[in-house]
Amino acid sequence: MTKNPINKKLRVAVLFGGQSAEHEVSLQSARNIVQAIDKNKYDVVLIGIDKQGSWYLNDASHYLINAENPKLISLNKGGENVALVTNSSGNQELVSLQSDLAPGPIDVVFPILHGPFGEDGTIQGLLKLMGVPFVGASVLGSAAGMDKDVMKRLLRDAGLPISKFLVFQQHQAQEIAFDQVKTKLGLPLFVKPANMGSSVGIHKVETMEELRMAVSDAFHYDRKIILEENIVGREIECSVIGNENPKASLPGEIIPNHEFYSYEAKYIDASGAGLEVPAQLPAHLIRAVQELAVRTFQVLCCEGMARVDVFLTKDEQLYVNEINTIPGFTSISMFPKLWEASGLSQTALIDKLIELALERFEKEHTLRTSFDL
Repeated sequence: MTKNPINKKLRVAVLFGGQSAEHEVSLQSARNIVQAIDKNKYDVVLIGIDKQGSWYLNDASHYLINAENPKLISLNKGGENVALVTNSSGNQELVSLQSDLAPGPIDVVFPILHGPFGEDGTIQGLLKLMGVPFVGASVLGSAAGMDKDVMKRLLRDAGLPISKFLVFQQHQAQEIAFDQVKTKLGLPLFVKPANMGSSVGIHKVETMEELRMAVSDAFHYDRKIILEENIVGREIECSVIGNENPKASLPGEIIPNHEFYSYEAKYIDASGAGLEVPAQLPAHLIRAVQELAVRTFQVLCCEGMARVDVFLTKDEQLYVNEINTIPGFTSISMFPKLWEASGLSQTALIDKLIELALERFEKEHTLRTSFDL
């Protein structure tokens, strides 16, 4: 890590885009972070990753194309093609692949890469190997939180409430029998790629034909899919930040105007869902949601930040639906909205997340890397 003189701005690399079906969501999240981050404290370096995996260094004035339109937003690939490397002093630098220009050292990385190749531990492993501090969960928490199958098994073994589910690998596609699935999970049920977020590839199923089509589509996004029982209840979300002592925000409620909280409802249709922030809940249920969110965060070995989504039934039972270790930071995303309702502005939230990244990095670097007899 680059050592900065007192009062010198930290150089923060915002890493966005990426090779996943959530690429466009990431662009929206990055835009919101760039607008909210304190420019008096940080020099912001914008690194966009295209869908082929190339890294581009861009200026804040032109890093996005059609930035105002969620349907047409795209990465401007006109910037310098760059790589993040470790120099001879052990510091991390951005190096241009197109010229002799060396854009310089990086103090901390803020990955806002949703989905595979960004939220699943891959980029976290790269940054960890390079010895650069980064915001959010590390390798294990990212991987466990991304894989809905592994996530549910860990939560189940820890005694946390989850819905019933079945898992199938791609080679088992022909073994998915409608009658057997209906008997085990009931109808309607949900079909999801195991490693995807933002409701990409998710389908609500009630018939044999719908199941066939949903399974086929989900396997376009992952080699493993999950079938889940439908929990009838209110959709409650809670944001969590912290390392060893995580804290939960006030909960919020999603009130979908679509059949369920789809990708379109989340990111394209501004009227696709109502967001009630904070959720109208009695004090004992607020505490229960917060405690379940923090416990989920800890069981899944998360750090930095996450958003935990739960269902609340009429008889006041709570079920964990999922965790997002790089939650959306768009203008309508629940993660920052919930912290705003809890008294933490988006600018202060970004400050806190960077602080947590640096805190973890310093503690990890007190550990021995060699064995002395």
